[in-house]
Amino acid sequence: MHYKSLRTLMSFVLLWTLISLACGSVQPAAEPTNTLAPTFTETAVSTPTQTPRPSATPRPTQTPNFTATERTAEMNSEILEYFENGYLATTDGMFRELDDFSYDWAQLGYYLPFLIQDSVGDFVLSAHFKWDSAFQNSDISGCGFIFGMQPNEDHYAVFLDRQKVFFLITDHTVGFSRPVTPTRGTGAVNFDYPAEADFTLIVRGAYAYVLVNGDVAAEYTLAQSRLSKGGIALTVLSGTNRDYGTRCEMTNLHLWLPNE
Repeated sequence: MHYKSLRTLMSFVLLWTLISLACGSVQPAAEPTNTLAPTFTETAVSTPTQTPRPSATPRPTQTPNFTATERTAEMNSEILEYFENGYLATTDGMFRELDDFSYDWAQLGYYLPFLIQDSVGDFVLSAHFKWDSAFQNSDISGCGFIFGMQPNEDHYAVFLDRQKVFFLITDHTVGFSRPVTPTRGTGAVNFDYPAEADFTLIVRGAYAYVLVNGDVAAEYTLAQSRLSKGGIALTVLSGTNRDYGTRCEMTNLHLWLPNE
């Protein structure tokens, strides 16, 4: 009996101890920690800026110069040389000096006329050209002259490119311009950007002569169906759409017209 009672008591003590240990080992559950949601920084969207189109320089004005200055004597000497070489039919005429001209044009393959005078037949038009391009590998581009402009805007146009004289005839009945092949000479030149040269256009009857730095680069026979008499103008042919396009400056501009 005594042994049995002691065994029961010890069993009770052992059971109580196990229950106490089990209860002491239980830990309260930890409260969940709130994780901050990621925040997003809005990236600013770039806004394209509009490049303003080049504004036209006011058309050049004619400045008559009838005084016997050294400049007039020099120009008369040029006319005499052209006459002796057969480019002109007479030396009897009058010079007009024109204001300097500059223009930027950024529309690939296009040009605009800046009218000097209407109803011009034979003439000599000269200037010192300086031109540049916003794209060094531009298409044909440069300063130029227009002549024989008709009321329907048919005309001839002559440009000084880096590599050649570019001579065009424009016929609005067919809606396009086409190059005119030289009758004599190649019209080939060789310039780097920025470029500059003296440029002279002589028109006598059905013939046109282009001089670059005093030398004849090419001679042209004009179309029999197209009058050479008409308006004359300054112009710029753009060889690129980039930035300012083609930039042209003309100085020492002078026009010679024979007396009628």
